[in-house]
Amino acid sequence: MNMPELMIEARDLRRTFGTKEAVAGISFSVRRGEIFGLLGPNGAGKTTTIRMLTGQIDPSGGSASVAGCDVVKGRAQLKECIGVVFEAQNLYERFSARQNLQFSCWLYGLPVSRADEVLSLVGLRDRAKDKVSKYSNGMKQRLMIARALLHKPPMLFLDEPSRGLDPIATRAIHQVIQQLRTEGVTILLTTHLMEEADQLCQYVGFIVNGRLVANDTPRNLKLAHGQRSMIVTLTNQPGDHPGNGGLPPASALLAGGHAGAHPASPGVAHDMREVSLSMDDPADQRRLAEWLGQGRVLSVHSREATLEEVFIEVAGTSLI
Repeated sequence: MNMPELMIEARDLRRTFGTKEAVAGISFSVRRGEIFGLLGPNGAGKTTTIRMLTGQIDPSGGSASVAGCDVVKGRAQLKECIGVVFEAQNLYERFSARQNLQFSCWLYGLPVSRADEVLSLVGLRDRAKDKVSKYSNGMKQRLMIARALLHKPPMLFLDEPSRGLDPIATRAIHQVIQQLRTEGVTILLTTHLMEEADQLCQYVGFIVNGRLVANDTPRNLKLAHGQRSMIVTLTNQPGDHPGNGGLPPASALLAGGHAGAHPASPGVAHDMREVSLSMDDPADQRRLAEWLGQGRVLSVHSREATLEEVFIEVAGTSLI
């Protein structure tokens, strides 16, 4: 089946539960082969959006197509084109990983040999005989992704794929996701972890209270909304550098109320201090020139705004 260039097209998509509007008219698209991140705090409407796009619930308004299939009228065909992994685990704990997948193959009329293929894809082939009850949460998450890939869907939906996982398990999940993209799978994932989205996604959408408040590449969002800053490391002892003229130590300069001043970071000697300055603020530019003239500047590094900082600025709320 030939896949369209736009694997997801959502147009004014809405969903209400009683009097509550969980998704309030969002519109976005995802191109073939991309990883798109739908980002927002808990209760923002991320999971409800996935449930509509995967045909599990009907929209209250608007329309959407996934892999060329209308999510309401083409539901039967849609199921053949998508894989879905929700946060809740529903594996057979007393079965081995291979048995779990072979059972799913039997249910859906797939060759059982496919089980070992997807186990290899997610890095679990060497643990295929182990009972799932012996698996860590991260391994179970990879097994659920493997199950969603049994029928070779071109479109994969992942709901909070690394929630509650330790850093090692999270890295393993990210490696699986990146490998799937190299194989041409289009992925929509939801997350409230901005670092995860920044690392994995080509495009992200910020969703707050059911509304899409931003939609662009992480880089463009940072350039458009993030404050450009620089981290300046200053000596904290007079007389260390030529040209300081015996002026008071940098700690005295920092005591002058500069908002960006903060104690030494880990790895910064106690006779030094770091200061965060805005690259766009004339007052901060003059301050840096003054410190350079005094010979107190040890290093200057540019700092890019984080995606979380951009989210807070755009959405007006935190991710908690």
